[in-house]
Amino acid sequence: MPNTYTQLYVHVVFAVKGRANLISQSWKENLYQYITGIITNKNQKLMVINGMPDHLHILIGLKPDCNLSDLVRDIKANSSKWINENKWVVGKFEWQTGFGAFSVGQSQRLIVVNYILNQEEHHKKKTFKEEYIEFLTAYQIDFKPEYTFEDYGIAPTELNNGYNDY
Repeated sequence: MPNTYTQLYVHVVFAVKGRANLISQSWKENLYQYITGIITNKNQKLMVINGMPDHLHILIGLKPDCNLSDLVRDIKANSSKWINENKWVVGKFEWQTGFGAFSVGQSQRLIVVNYILNQEEHHKKKTFKEEYIEFLTAYQIDFKPEYTFEDYGIAPTELNNGYNDY
């Protein structure tokens, strides 16, 4: 598209199914590189990626012809398949259904980058669920708390895998 100039940033957040702590420190950088490749191959720009054992944050620079839902679907489908092929988890790895996506202005970009890069420090004070609900509230997104997170009937200690409240 000649003479089309855009600067679109979207902060995407999604969780491991059941919010299980399955993303291991030993292979998370490989996962981030793999997801970077997916985004790059879709002709979009990864600004930053980071997360915790149970969820990821990605800041993406989007072109206007990108369908965000398709991009996130491809990221989640291909990365979960890749994790399973590498047998990095016992059983089957899956991402939770859905995702959060929040627009970011140019003036807020560095704040969001730093926020994403400092996930470990941030989650010493706040759970992922608290963080996610704060995003939904701050962006004035209508949601029903009972439908925000899938409940698999698993005891919180089983989901925690020994990692207490970040």
